[in-house]
Amino acid sequence: NNYGYLPWEWAHGLRGYSYPLIFASIYKALQLLAKDDVQLLIWVPRLAQAVLAAFADVKLYSLVQHLENAETAKCVYFCQLCSWFTWYSCTRTLTNTMETLLTTFALSYYPIKGSKISSSCKYIALIAFAIVIRPTAVIPWIPLVFSHFLQEQRKADLILHNCIPVGLVTIGTSLIIDRVFFGEWVLVQLNFLKFNVLQNLGTFYGSHPWHWYFTQGLPVILGTHLPFFIHGCVLAPKRYRIFLMAVIWTVLVYSMLSHKEFRFIYPVLPFCMVFCGYSLKHLKAWKKPAASFLLLSNLLPALYTGLIHQRGSLDVMSHIQQLCNNSYQSQASVFIMMPCHSTPFYSHVHCPLTMRFLQCPPDLTGNESYIDEADIFYSNPLGWLNKEFYNDTLLPSHLIFFSVLEQEISSFLALRGYEKMATVFHTHVPQGRVGSHIYIYRKKTDMNH
Repeated sequence: NNYGYLPWEWAHGLRGYSYPLIFASIYKALQLLAKDDVQLLIWVPRLAQAVLAAFADVKLYSLVQHLENAETAKCVYFCQLCSWFTWYSCTRTLTNTMETLLTTFALSYYPIKGSKISSSCKYIALIAFAIVIRPTAVIPWIPLVFSHFLQEQRKADLILHNCIPVGLVTIGTSLIIDRVFFGEWVLVQLNFLKFNVLQNLGTFYGSHPWHWYFTQGLPVILGTHLPFFIHGCVLAPKRYRIFLMAVIWTVLVYSMLSHKEFRFIYPVLPFCMVFCGYSLKHLKAWKKPAASFLLLSNLLPALYTGLIHQRGSLDVMSHIQQLCNNSYQSQASVFIMMPCHSTPFYSHVHCPLTMRFLQCPPDLTGNESYIDEADIFYSNPLGWLNKEFYNDTLLPSHLIFFSVLEQEISSFLALRGYEKMATVFHTHVPQGRVGSHIYIYRKKTDMNH
């Protein structure tokens, strides 16, 4: 209905429409069925992602089953199902999640020695699709495709009959989809590469030391699987060395980029699980206690990170949603004074409510002294608010912010007649600008007459 918000990445053509189109189609279908209730808009994409994740787990099982045997496959499957990070990530509609699922699907068709169900065409098509969704998907596959190429007898065939046609079809489709929605020809993958690698502008969102993935990233996402992974690497037959190569190579490549996040290396988890399962199977007498240890040690972090940690940013949306039902929706306006993208936006509100949050696009013009809106706000919240809302008519009816900010802006809240209407739990580990709770304040005057 012509309301919504388009982040800066889209204005600069850094993101393609192919992946969001999946969810847009789901939304359109719900709308045509007159079922586009806000709860369904929130849950259906997650359910779709969860179903795909379940399929990917089964694919991993069947791959190991026909490469090894049912027992090893069960162990790998068990390790995969135990992984706290998989629990945490697999239902999220992040491009990293889709990249991981497609990598797992592609793996099941990859021609590893002893594989009878391999299909060059299928696995290359799946990688191509993953690259369209998130260009970084190419990274783990560089050593795998290279190794396949070296082993392949019919090299020319592979390139002419598989790589080139598949590449042309996927890039063509992606280009056409983006042409339709951007209204001009945009090669998103190239822009993405320019931004993240050549200009290294990702640092704007924080930078970490080069060794971060080795010392924190991988150990954290593997969790208690780590000893099994190391043990499995020692035990596994030679033909799986290429999987280990893919893991090490991916972590090395990502280590070169200064902006690092756990989710970036999520696609190497399925590879790691093959080794973990191999280890578990060979523990013989210790297998049961080891399996119990894996399950219990992953259950708590999975439940905690999935259900409790940082839940406030989702819970607060249901409070905002309430404003849609009331007769004063047209007068209500919400200002979210939190670090950028702390909360979802219209997908969790689904009505044309006036909403605004602090912006933080990176500077693409090369201005050395550039400071984004959120940073300007946090350097002097009180001054910023008084300057921004110099006139009472400009004041939002609702303010939302982390508890850590309350003290600093209390005089503004009192003076302009705001009262606290709700407190929402967010996290047990508040850090910097992120508080333990989220407060919702509303303006007394408009609402109570």
